[in-house]
Amino acid sequence: MLRQLVVNADDLGLTLGVNDGIFDTHDLGILTSASLFANAPATVDAIRRARSRPSLGIGVHLALVDGVPALPAARVPSLVGADGRFRPSWKPFVVDALRGRISPADVERELTAQIERVVGAGITPTHLDAHKHVHGYPPVFAIVARLAVRFRIPVVRVPYERAAGRQAWLNAAMWPWARRNVRTAASLGLRTPHLVGRIHTGAFDSDRLRELLRATGPGVTELMVHPGYLDEALKRTGTRLLESRAQELELLCSMKTRAIIAGERIELVRHDLTHPARRSFRHVS
Repeated sequence: MLRQLVVNADDLGLTLGVNDGIFDTHDLGILTSASLFANAPATVDAIRRARSRPSLGIGVHLALVDGVPALPAARVPSLVGADGRFRPSWKPFVVDALRGRISPADVERELTAQIERVVGAGITPTHLDAHKHVHGYPPVFAIVARLAVRFRIPVVRVPYERAAGRQAWLNAAMWPWARRNVRTAASLGLRTPHLVGRIHTGAFDSDRLRELLRATGPGVTELMVHPGYLDEALKRTGTRLLESRAQELELLCSMKTRAIIAGERIELVRHDLTHPARRSFRHVS
């Protein structure tokens, strides 16, 4: 049965070094897709360079944490602090949402502005996902799903991946949210491909990648990755993903990885699935 794989890089637009790494991984490796911040320091550079790569699918990496809004802070007061920035991570966001301190109207207004900024730059988004997976919280996911329909975006990521060991308890807690989100998406005619790679974020190596590729089942799977080059701007972001980005880049561009994809007869595709990516290794021996 046909096995299709979307290799998607998160964080496009974060820094110039991250942009360089993502575009190199597409030009020289197996990357087929990327998720673009609408309002990050290197977003303008990312949009300019993406226009010359029509084979690279571009989605919107929606942000409600760890950044600044696309709208003026006064228009989304429940999303920002006194400094005008979002909350630092998904945990305080979800806690405040559960306490009724997050306005759904603010969320929808801000996410609409982010999508409109990307669309207004001439990009037709192939998918939606979110920074730090904050849209996994079902009330936010419902807003994201409605926006996907409104903007005719066919795919929304459900950030759930089966896991064992220390990740098992967290996944067990997320499963009810994921099941609800899949049903929400299906009711609106949206696709939610199976996700892999989340639990290996920042810890990819050739063995883990080989295991994921060989375990890829029939249908469409998204492999979430974070390639990039370490630059000073990236160090200042506070992200934990630093040297690991260059390691992922090398892995995704290696001939060994290409050989595994060829041997497994996996077809590389974009999220919109209208055309196979220009580099398909299904028939390479």
